[in-house]
Amino acid sequence: MKTIGLLGGMSWESTAVYYQVLNRMARERLGGLHSAKCLVWSFDFAEIEAAQASGDWDAATGMMVAAARNLERGGADCLVICTNTMHKMADEVQAAISIPLLHIADATAPAILRAGCRAPLLLATAYTMEQDFYKGHLKRAHGVDVRVPGTGDRAEIHRIIYEELCRGEIRPTSRDTYLEVVRKEAAKGADGVIFGCTEIGLLVKADDFEVPAFDTTALHAAAALDFALEQ
Repeated sequence: MKTIGLLGGMSWESTAVYYQVLNRMARERLGGLHSAKCLVWSFDFAEIEAAQASGDWDAATGMMVAAARNLERGGADCLVICTNTMHKMADEVQAAISIPLLHIADATAPAILRAGCRAPLLLATAYTMEQDFYKGHLKRAHGVDVRVPGTGDRAEIHRIIYEELCRGEIRPTSRDTYLEVVRKEAAKGADGVIFGCTEIGLLVKADDFEVPAFDTTALHAAAALDFALEQ
């Protein structure tokens, strides 16, 4: 089994889910007392969030590159960035290391296409919903045209992620907000929903929606385990 390098702590709430899912899947596939071989680098998320909020993406990239190199030196055979937003610097991180970076959008796209979705709604941080690094990757690499909610809904989705989910707060009112946003956008033609922030699966589940839902955390972890178990 290869060793998976987890670049996490952004936030640790979802990194813990990665660790649980990876080990659960390894046990299911291999049986007995098997678990996943992992190395975890966990940031102090306050430092990352400060760089995001100030628009200092160069500083954020430097931190990500340094951590990725530490995981490679530690023996990781692949790298998993345990957050959608920080795939903004995926190319720079990949260029700095010799092990493969398993892109979260590449792990998510096959499930979207298998479900026959071509215009899924993206729920994520404002950075991911409004910038091109994630939507553009899905379009260019996989032909998936991603939709995003309106301005006010984007702001509320972003607020809930940073002020609640990243702090471990799960509120029924926020769940209702997410469900209503998806309902509105599905009525306009969105044919699926992407949990494009790794904390969203803490708040809502696929069964909550009438359209297909894609939990990027679970799909990303599954792709990492696939890599680790390749012969």
